[in-house]
Amino acid sequence: MNSRNSAQVLPFEMGSLRRLFEDELLLPPWLFKQQELSSALESAKKLDHSELLNKINYIHFMGQDLYINMRHPRYKEGILLKAHPEPCMGSDVTCHWADGDLSGLNLESYEFQWLIICDGQLIVFVPATLLSIGGQSISLKLHEQAYALGQRKVRRYLCESVRAELMQSGFVAKGTLIDFSPLGFRIRVNPDAQCSFNWLNPEEMVCINLYNGENVVMSAFCTVVRQGGDDCRGRDIVLKPSPDAINRFSKKVIRNTRYNLTPQPTITCEHPLTKKKVQRMVSDISISGFSVDEPADEGVLMPGMVIPDLVINYAGLLKLKCKAQVVYRNGESEKSVRCGLAILDMDIRTYSRLSQIIANHQDAHSNVSSEVDVDALWEFLFDTGFIYPKKYNLFQSYRDDFKETYRKLYQENPEIARHFTYEKNGKIYAHMSMVRAYDRSWVIHHHAARPMMGKRTGFVVLKQIMNYINGVYLLPSAKMDYVLCYFRPENRFPDMMFGDFARTLANQRGCSLDLYAYTPFPTGGSMSILPEGWSLKESSPLEIWEFDLYYKNNSGGLLVDAFGLKPKSSDGENLSRVFARLGFFRNWRVYSLLHDRELKAVFIVNQSDMGINLSELLNSITVTVLDSSGLTWDILSRAIENFTGGYKIDNIPVMIYPVEYAKENNVPFEKEYYLWILNLQNANDYLQHMQQKFGVNF
Repeated sequence: MNSRNSAQVLPFEMGSLRRLFEDELLLPPWLFKQQELSSALESAKKLDHSELLNKINYIHFMGQDLYINMRHPRYKEGILLKAHPEPCMGSDVTCHWADGDLSGLNLESYEFQWLIICDGQLIVFVPATLLSIGGQSISLKLHEQAYALGQRKVRRYLCESVRAELMQSGFVAKGTLIDFSPLGFRIRVNPDAQCSFNWLNPEEMVCINLYNGENVVMSAFCTVVRQGGDDCRGRDIVLKPSPDAINRFSKKVIRNTRYNLTPQPTITCEHPLTKKKVQRMVSDISISGFSVDEPADEGVLMPGMVIPDLVINYAGLLKLKCKAQVVYRNGESEKSVRCGLAILDMDIRTYSRLSQIIANHQDAHSNVSSEVDVDALWEFLFDTGFIYPKKYNLFQSYRDDFKETYRKLYQENPEIARHFTYEKNGKIYAHMSMVRAYDRSWVIHHHAARPMMGKRTGFVVLKQIMNYINGVYLLPSAKMDYVLCYFRPENRFPDMMFGDFARTLANQRGCSLDLYAYTPFPTGGSMSILPEGWSLKESSPLEIWEFDLYYKNNSGGLLVDAFGLKPKSSDGENLSRVFARLGFFRNWRVYSLLHDRELKAVFIVNQSDMGINLSELLNSITVTVLDSSGLTWDILSRAIENFTGGYKIDNIPVMIYPVEYAKENNVPFEKEYYLWILNLQNANDYLQHMQQKFGVNF
């Protein structure tokens, strides 16, 4: 090439110039060696002219590229140039260079070799006669046959706008993802300013993170297959992901059962690396994940890959959106490979729909947060004795308010409440529900059952709710770190179901059990004046810290954590605003009773709509006495009277801890209640306990 032509090449710069020839990433180097290529073409599949025209027109229709193989006139080295074909009707085809004006290359002096079509798996070599060539385009007359070579076992896909970050023991390099297949991928990276490629040990594993925008869409440990091509653009590195499955969550002894559903669901998503639509049939599914089979030669799923917006389509009508991650790829055969995906997040309504599908697959009478006939529910609660005369007397004056609350809870299906029923022909035989009581805690309540043909319906709904919880707590959207319930010690069923596990586990930080004295306290009175030296105020962080110290030393339980009493950073929309957005009311505050600046008692003042909890424990005051010296029931009750003006019911529950204070100070309490709190990190321990002790098969 003469000096004039060399000068014309300069505006391309070396990086831009190489980009014109770069698809050695798709074509192995031996394809440019004439002897080896000739040998390969002898056994290649032959494509007739009509098949070839269809491929070229498809490339034009999709706005994709094909490649022109030219040979340098002096050095006989092959190069590839990207080109856009025009529509092709006969033997002549014109292609425009994909990278603009190439006048500086003096292409007239190059020898034309092949027109090449490459789709990541199949390579089609098209012999043709050169008609004309210039800086803008090339025109060719196609021969009657073309040659198709199956280059790769698995298709490789080109990628755009995917950032790559490679790390190994302090070495960091950043760049872009060039292409990938499920078996490996290629990145082009430069080391950070304080690093050197000399630090990269190809014999050791590396960690690779791939980013779509600011979101990590792939994270995996890989082996380095090969590397090379250093220049101003960086180094090309081919990586092979570890074949090991991703342990996304802690291993469970009792796992959520997977089912083969009919009709068979499908998944659809935009692939996070190629931005192309992917659709697969679901082989089996549970409430925590699913598996799919994909063609072995056209796979696109890799362990570690995160799919932000995946849709599970069921029966052609129901669409369940979630965030998922590929956790394994195995069982590969000549035709297909099994890929497992874990559900990372899903809004609670969608999760309930998935749970409903699976529950109905197991038992047609099981229902998860489906629309309930509220009249049938009231009949059930009265008939089973769940609403007994004394309880009914507490709220009968407000029954219309209760009816409206339950209509909204059971028919509008708000995200703050879930219910589980066992029904036949519109009649309810068992019921259990839960409501989001605190920012990251849900209360289980309203458990009742009646016989149905010898079936243990009470156990059935308990199994439903625990299966549900065993999956949902892993989802960030659910805001469920703890579940809690209140029950009386003499109530044999909940004491077996809940209390016995807490005693067996014997770890208050895993499952706590605290005993409270319960007294109904009249509302509507005027504010009381405390004796001199006593004061009541909203708790400061320092007082909550002191309360936490007291509680840890006396109980060691989970109340402070489950009620969210410690100061914390913002965690999205707080619960009071969630309730308000849905047309409900929920609030709780913490107050301190002091004597001469000494903290004597702490009050957790709960308020909600009437009837959300039929025992009104979300319209209650929880009192913890830290120091009983000088704190009489008269003083404590005066303090409580200062909070009662905000309630609409005649009496509110007051729960006093420790029970010994109530007994020693002649508090007129009616009964005792346990507060049971389960840290859901121990949910699987609870399922094992239920299975071993009661034969409940999860």
